Amino acid sequence: MFGNLQFKIASEPAEFAQIHRLNYTTFVEEIPQHHANAEQALIDKFHHENTYIICLDRGRLAGMIAVRAERPFSLDGKLARLDSYLPPGRMCELRLLAVERGYRNGWVFWGIGKLLAEYCLQQGYELALISGTTRQQKLYRHLGFVPFGPLVGEPGAQFQPMYLSLEAFGRRARMFRRALGRAEVAPQLEQMIIEATDE
Repeated sequence: MFGNLQFKIASEPAEFAQIHRLNYTTFVEEIPQHHANAEQALIDKFHHENTYIICLDRGRLAGMIAVRAERPFSLDGKLARLDSYLPPGRMCELRLLAVERGYRNGWVFWGIGKLLAEYCLQQGYELALISGTTRQQKLYRHLGFVPFGPLVGEPGAQFQPMYLSLEAFGRRARMFRRALGRAEVAPQLEQMIIEATDE
């Protein structure tokens, strides 16, 4: 169903170079969160600790998201007493969600989401944190994310801290089956989809 699209964890130098360029395009040019530079590349400050879930179209980067479980999180530096807003559980932070303009038809997003869910379940994460752009709040809430605390960021690039619990994800897991059709998913995710469908 995904045609030439390949979903994987980034591992090659050429993939990381494209990640830095897409990071720049998205978070400098599209969402003015960082300053421009002559290299037109943006290397994330947590780059060496990030796991990047990516989509490639015949070798070209079409989309990405970064996962990281090491504290302090990016949100720790933006929101005092972060843990006081959160339920208990083993947590990770999701950042740098970016999809090239020509691929914003849903397939790249859902394919990345599928591999991301499988990875997070495999790692035993019970809570996922994001700084959700104010432009996509409806989507994040639909996926089960809960807003907390005040907005962070600067005018023109503001974000709402949000979290997704494992329980809330489980209630919405059947969305993956509707979106992905007959695409294979890892057994742990398939079980959550079945349980959500049986409710």
